[in-house]
Amino acid sequence: MNRLIDFLVSLPDDPLRFLAVAGVILALAAMLYYRKPVAFIAKSLLRNKVRTILTGLATGLFVLIVTLVWSVLSFLSLVTQEKAKDLKAIVTERWQIPSQMPFAYATDLADGGATKKDDVKPTDSMTWQFYGGTLDPVNRTRENTVFFFGMDPKKILTMMDGIDEFSAQDRANLEKGIQLMEEDKRRVVIGIERLRAMNKRVGERIKIYSLNYKDLDLDECEIVAAFPEGRYGQSGLMHRDRINDALDQYKAKNGKPHPMADRTLNLVWLKVPDTATYAKVAEQVETSPKFSSPSVKCETASSGVASFLDAYKDLLWIVQWLLVPVLMVCMALVICAAISISVRERRTEMAVLKVLGYSPNHIMALVLGEALFIGGGAGLLSAGGAYILFTHVLGGIKIPIAFFPAFMVPPDALWWGLGLGVTTGFLGSIVPAVFAMSVKVSQVFSKVS
Repeated sequence: MNRLIDFLVSLPDDPLRFLAVAGVILALAAMLYYRKPVAFIAKSLLRNKVRTILTGLATGLFVLIVTLVWSVLSFLSLVTQEKAKDLKAIVTERWQIPSQMPFAYATDLADGGATKKDDVKPTDSMTWQFYGGTLDPVNRTRENTVFFFGMDPKKILTMMDGIDEFSAQDRANLEKGIQLMEEDKRRVVIGIERLRAMNKRVGERIKIYSLNYKDLDLDECEIVAAFPEGRYGQSGLMHRDRINDALDQYKAKNGKPHPMADRTLNLVWLKVPDTATYAKVAEQVETSPKFSSPSVKCETASSGVASFLDAYKDLLWIVQWLLVPVLMVCMALVICAAISISVRERRTEMAVLKVLGYSPNHIMALVLGEALFIGGGAGLLSAGGAYILFTHVLGGIKIPIAFFPAFMVPPDALWWGLGLGVTTGFLGSIVPAVFAMSVKVSQVFSKVS
């Protein structure tokens, strides 16, 4: 009930969603008012069940593909869209990819480079240190490899995106795991999908052989919680002090710092209340002499993600502007072919309807109604099935792009599917409907006689 209330309250802020809901309500009202024509259309569709089912399946398949594509594109559009409030900024090394900064930068960057009284500070911050490892250094495979974010566990709930989308149980398990990590730095959290691939489970202890920090292997890592399927299902999380302590131990053992000792800080996330504060913080960070060697840059999270997606820009453009329109044309052609066959088979029936007093517009409306029923119904069922399957069963669309391992099908997919089906059904049935309304009674009965 609360979700329904939240959805209704959000309608005025989303014109497209509002129009979709209003359209559904009007359509249901029209179906109730015109009960007899609707019953007639339903009987017409049931005359050839095989054709109706095949047309619906073909339409549903196209809607499914478009829904999955739009789910990925809409999420990428959302994360690259600038916000007016509660912005997140990313601080990285200016001239190198991947970014590698000294961990000594962490404290000052968390303050946004503030040094004077009138300087502003972020409302929250988070550091990321990347640690890639394998369970078997001799026979390394995709299944026994795991990628960790090294960070302060307390920042997970306040700074990590998508945590608020977890179920109550998953969030409770994560909070318990965070508490255990703060008590013992050797404890880690690993995504449920990665655990399955490694054939491990919560409660087991593992040794991790480093891939990016030579000779910095980590013993006795206890898995205390698991991220649910979805965005973090393939990722791991460890206490940042575990990495930093291992670096100190390396120095004590070998008498010299690790070769990566001054390049362990990969990203710093800063949360600011508005764009004005972001601009001030960015200026403080980029002009501060504390961050001159190496120099750093500060950009909004959306800009940072967009830069990561540059490598996929051409592919995403092709998918959005070529693949999707082609699929919609195919959907319209499928419906057009099915309705055209039906109209040709029922020319005599349509002539009889005209004799009984049906006008050409009535005939046209009946034909259009059949197409809208097939398209809208197939589209709604297909999109609804995609939402249930990929969001609640499979844990998302498993197409890794940049650092997003999976993409969820949003609830908006329901009206995407309905809208796609109705639109393509209407466009695909225009020609058969015009042909049906132009049937000549005299010509039909002259051939019958």
